[in-house]
Amino acid sequence: MTAASSIEKAPPPLPTSLPAPGLRLSTLRITALAGDFVKRFGLAATGLILPLLLLALWQHAASQHWIAEQLLPPPALVWQSLVELWGSGDLRSHIAVSLSRIGWSFLIGGSVGLALGFAMGLSRQLKAYLFPTFEVVAQFPVVGWIPLLIIFFGIGEALKISAISIAIVVPIVINTYKGIANIPNALLDVARVYRFDLPQVIARVVVPAALPSLFNGLRQGVMQAWLSLVFVELLAASEGIGYLMVWGRQLLQLDLVVVGMIAVGAIGVLLDVSLRLVEARLQRWRKVAF
Repeated sequence: MTAASSIEKAPPPLPTSLPAPGLRLSTLRITALAGDFVKRFGLAATGLILPLLLLALWQHAASQHWIAEQLLPPPALVWQSLVELWGSGDLRSHIAVSLSRIGWSFLIGGSVGLALGFAMGLSRQLKAYLFPTFEVVAQFPVVGWIPLLIIFFGIGEALKISAISIAIVVPIVINTYKGIANIPNALLDVARVYRFDLPQVIARVVVPAALPSLFNGLRQGVMQAWLSLVFVELLAASEGIGYLMVWGRQLLQLDLVVVGMIAVGAIGVLLDVSLRLVEARLQRWRKVAF
């Protein structure tokens, strides 16, 4: 065999460098994260289309004077009023007062709602006593309670906090009761096998299983709280976001009314997002388990 033939039959040289497995995995991970980011950004951008269209229509209507400026202030005036109120501290003080009312109402209404929901969900006897009355009382809107609350509490802070608390109780009770009632019997059977007492059943079985429904009730309670807050502050208040809106209407400065509407919407969204983040953190174990 000649040297030339041996050279021709020699195997092809191996590649000098191959990508490391860790590098390939990191590249795939970065690609997946980038794709997820693009998808989320696309959904967020889609949600901004309608608000931007409404803002453009608002600006066009104001610039063309389709409606008097006293009835439809231009976006620039609303933004200027928002910046001035925030800079002077007036808007922050009104927001602080409203949040204080929401906090006390949520503490009272949420505690009562959770207690009633757990009682009716865990005890058939208590449900038989309480649920028919609650079902009737839940049909009354907050507006229907105002005359009775004025008789007992006057028109001070007690009226506002009690009215908002009543609005919070109903969705929390309903969602808490449904969350407990829908717990699979297999989980309760496991608790009986391990001979859990009532506190252990509530802490280890009922609360983790009913947590999504509990947070759904809390989010609905926040929404009802904000709706009721604006109403009671529009009715009788000397401070708060609702009062700011009434004051703007009385002065025919609807830019202040729009600023109040923006503040109510923005804070409501922030509270809802905060509850969602807390819920996701508390339910992280579900992803691990399933």
